[in-house]
Amino acid sequence: MPPTARRIRTTHTGSLPRPRALTRLHARRARGEAVDAAELAAASAAAVAAIVPKQRAAGIDIPNDGEQGRESFVLYLRDRLTGLGGSSSRGGFQDIEAYPEFKAEMQAGMAGREAASVTTNLPAAIGPVAYVGEAAMAAECAQFRAALGDAEGFMAAPSPGILAAIVQNQHYATDDAYLAALAKALGAEYRAILDAGFTLQIDCPDLALERHGAWQDRPLAEFLAFSERVVAAINGAIEGLPRERIRMHVCWGNYEAPHDSDVPFEDIWPVIREARVGGFVLPFANPRHAHEHRVFRRLPLAGDQVLVAGVIDTLTHFVEHPEVVAERLERIAESMGDPARLMAGTDCGFDTSAGRGRVAADVVWAKLASMAEGARIASGRLFGAG
Repeated sequence: MPPTARRIRTTHTGSLPRPRALTRLHARRARGEAVDAAELAAASAAAVAAIVPKQRAAGIDIPNDGEQGRESFVLYLRDRLTGLGGSSSRGGFQDIEAYPEFKAEMQAGMAGREAASVTTNLPAAIGPVAYVGEAAMAAECAQFRAALGDAEGFMAAPSPGILAAIVQNQHYATDDAYLAALAKALGAEYRAILDAGFTLQIDCPDLALERHGAWQDRPLAEFLAFSERVVAAINGAIEGLPRERIRMHVCWGNYEAPHDSDVPFEDIWPVIREARVGGFVLPFANPRHAHEHRVFRRLPLAGDQVLVAGVIDTLTHFVEHPEVVAERLERIAESMGDPARLMAGTDCGFDTSAGRGRVAADVVWAKLASMAEGARIASGRLFGAG
């Protein structure tokens, strides 16, 4: 992730809409139904081959595979780790539970929808966790490389913290031991992505989301201590790997809700910035956190780090005007003090669990194209570039 020089380049956060037939296969498999492996592999390969040129056409400089072959940004790992089985239960989020009318409408909107869930049919850690996904990861990387060619691209993998939050510990004596085991296992996936020539994005919603999730009834200090342990575990997992090719994504959850229980960015940034990565992917488009880039005036990024700023909301069908995108980028660049290290991105993925995305596919591409145009406009103002 080198500095973007004289132009604001574009990327996004990860998942993109999957074809309906592929979504159906992922959803069935996530429910525990039998799915033909060859059919799923063929559908995933076709989707990846199609998604890369679509990103190019929309003006995305650094694309990915859209996570087409994964049921979700995290639970695809149920097939790549040993020691998983049984069941976990995941509690609710504070901002949803506080509004029962909203919660009922939200549940009604999802009823009967063909989608992979991250709240039901969850496994637990019932034995020693180890990584056995080498062949699957190699195939995934090769598939993306075939579609991408020699160009620059990124692939994502989850943090040990979010995996621990969803797949509960029923084996290790302490949660810290479980976190260490997950970090060691995920380190194999991190290295595989880098070895394949891609930028690695580590998805860490736990570093913000879990404050109003698993830690909602605990003091802020305890949540921050948890976050410090996660960041330390990640730093251990990526030790010796090329820092400049690793970026970290943090968000407060990719769901439309009040979000008035979200922990302020200024409270968590001192911990997050301890991650030894080359850049951060952070959401600044949504109405709850759009102002928080001002934190960088007081606590800046390191001089060699890049910021991928979310300037597109992934939860609304509004297509942001390019001038709105440009203004957002200019404001963030002012807070950073260095537009050469700013990139344009999305707040989160558009379909983090197959079928649960809120934005229709044709609107997704319009939003990404508008983001690219906005980045071009901002580049002209900030650098005098065309």
